[in-house]
Formats: sequence, structure tokens, C-alpha cells
Amino acid sequence: MTETIIKVDLNSSPYDNEKIHNRWHPDIPMAAMVKPGDDFIIECHDWTGGQIKDNDDASDVRDVDLSQVHFLSGPVGVEGAEPGDLLVVDILDIGTFSDSEWGFNGFFSKNNGGGFLTDHFPEAQKSIWDISGMFTKSRHVPGVEFAGLVHPGLIGCLPSKEMLEEWNTREKALYDTEPDRIPALATLPYADTAHMGAMDADAAKTAAAEAARTVPPREHGGNCDIKDLSRGSKVYFPVYVKDGGLSVGDLHFSQGDGEITFCGAIEMAGWIHMRVNLIKDGMKKYGIKNPIFKPSPITPTYNDYLIFEGISVDEDGKQHYLDVHIAYRQACLNAIEYLTKFGYSRAQAYAILGTAPVQGHISGVVDIPNACATLWLPTEIFDFSIQPGEDGPTKELDGSIDVPLAPDKP
Repeated sequence: MTETIIKVDLNSSPYDNEKIHNRWHPDIPMAAMVKPGDDFIIECHDWTGGQIKDNDDASDVRDVDLSQVHFLSGPVGVEGAEPGDLLVVDILDIGTFSDSEWGFNGFFSKNNGGGFLTDHFPEAQKSIWDISGMFTKSRHVPGVEFAGLVHPGLIGCLPSKEMLEEWNTREKALYDTEPDRIPALATLPYADTAHMGAMDADAAKTAAAEAARTVPPREHGGNCDIKDLSRGSKVYFPVYVKDGGLSVGDLHFSQGDGEITFCGAIEMAGWIHMRVNLIKDGMKKYGIKNPIFKPSPITPTYNDYLIFEGISVDEDGKQHYLDVHIAYRQACLNAIEYLTKFGYSRAQAYAILGTAPVQGHISGVVDIPNACATLWLPTEIFDFSIQPGEDGPTKELDGSIDVPLAPDKP
């Protein structure tokens, strides 16, 4: 039987577990050691450490303490791993706990985190998704059910001291260009809520002041939110410190490309089964500075899509130059508007795009001045037809059901 090398208790605070951390720092002690060729299971809290509950009240999303996240299980050291190597990670399986077969999706308040469409959805909302085997559906978003593409939103190795300094320097420079912006341009080190694993208390106090937050993806991997890193995927991570220091968390049952709702997939607690190997001096051999991966051979099969286009012209009609971010935002907004014609609220439509296995594509970046981005919405997830037709939309949803809203505090 495969050994579970890191266990969690969902009824206890992750701060009480020395095999959990919520910052990146090269001096965080290894929580466990394995050898090349070993496979093992790691248990994970949901990324907020249990702050979000299975209920119809979105105030927990509104009031979530984002300075605490993400809670990661690890780091796991691999014997023989040295800076410059590639750590090869096979994701063998991922699942929910038998007593926690649910997940959540949310929109953060613009005043507390925001998100991709925060100007359109400035107040906190959440939807709860019940998980039944490989399928999920929500009491807050009727008419849809789909198979999950379960994956870790956040996985990566510890940074070196030099890399940590580089991260902090460049992100602080960006933050300083608009320090009063809401949401902020970057999440800077914040020691008060740091959890540094098994680090000695005095050392942890010093390290926490410079430890990097886990919010963005970086050269080591991190919070990439790539939905295709699922069962059967193989990932090649650059190694920056002795033993590698692999950490994982932020498990998702399902997610659309871009994780556009930010609290954006179906977030869950659960376990992940992995195997590790090494390619010595692999970074130099293959010219790698960011992770590369092979996708899962097991993916939900959807053969019919409606594809929504967006271009580099913003909501005010302003022209931008080959801006893919704006183009994808417009594709998402176009899809949301379309789904409202079938009886969905805008929040329900937004939740669908954040949780269902929608595909996002960069479709054109050369035809000045407009980039073209597309959002591929699988039609088979709906229990009615969303195809355009002569008679117009015919589905009538129960208008009394919606994604719970928590207005901002005065």
C-alpha cells in the first residue's frame, strides 16, 4: 500500500501542522524525504485552510483572510536533488476525502482580492458544488453537470535565496508604480500570518519578513492553475535548492481555462498520489527555466462547443494594441451575456465559466491592432440546448435560484 507521507486534519487549523506552509522560502525544512522512483500520497487542506463553508452564505468569501493563503503540503525532499536538476513528477491520482465530497467557487470582493472581471462583479459571491464520483453539480447553478478534470492548482519547488530576492525586487517595483491600487498590483511579503512549516520560531520570524507569497505563478511553478495537470500528467520542475523541496496544494475538482473567477475553480480538500524522479543537470541539458509538462491522457470528452470571440477593444470602446488580456475578457463577457438569454443570472454564467472545463485559446496575435482570444464552452454540460436557432432561447430556469451574494461591509 502506498504510504501517505503528509496527513491533514480538516477539523484542525493548518497552522498546527508542521508539514504545512503558506509562504515560499529556501530555508523551510523538508517535511518528508523520498527517493527517486518513490511514489507517495500527500493530503491537502483546501487552499484557504477551511475558511469557506458548505452553506448558502457568501460572507465567508467576502471576509476571507487572503494573507493566509495558500496552505501547501510539504516541502518534500528528494534524495540527490541538486540545483540545476529537473524534478520529474508523475501525477498518478487525485481525489476527495470521503467525508468532504464538495467544493466551492467564489468571486472575491473588489475590496478584498478582486478578480479577472472584478469591475463587473465587485461584490463577493459563492457557489457550492457537490461531488459524486467523477461528476459535479451545484444547487446554486441549475441545469449543468459535468465531469471533473481534477488537478493541483499550485505545485512547485522551493526557490533559491537569489531567486527569492529577484521575486521580491521585481514585484515590489511593480507594486510601487501604483501603491494605492485596489486590488493591489502584487502581494508583497507579510509576516503576521506566515506559517513557515517546521522552521524554528526565531528563524521563522526573520524568514517570514522576506518569504514570498504564494499567489502568483513564478519560475519554479507555483500557482499556475493549469487544469490539464491532472491524473496521468508528467511535470518537469526546475530544482533551485538542495533536495528540491516539492510542495502542493490548492486542489481543484474542475476549472475553466484562466480560472477567471480567481477563487475560481471548484476548490476542494483532498489527496494527491505522485511519483518522483530526477534528470541530473536537466535545466542546462534542455534549456529549461520554467516547468514543462505532458498533459493527462484522461480528460472529459466533449465534442461540441460554442466558441465566443473577443478582441483588444475594451468595454468603453477603447482600442488597445494586441492585448490578449482584454481580448479574453471580452470573450468571457460575450459568453456571459449569451447565457443570460437562457435564464441564468450573470453571476451564474460567470460561475459556469470559472468551474466547467471551458477552453481558452489565444487565436491571433499578429493582426494589428487586435489580438483575438476565444472561449470554448462545451454545450454538452447543459441539460438543454444552448444552440442559436430561429425561435430564440426556450429554456426557462427557476429565477429564485442564484449564487449567494454578500454585499460589501459599509
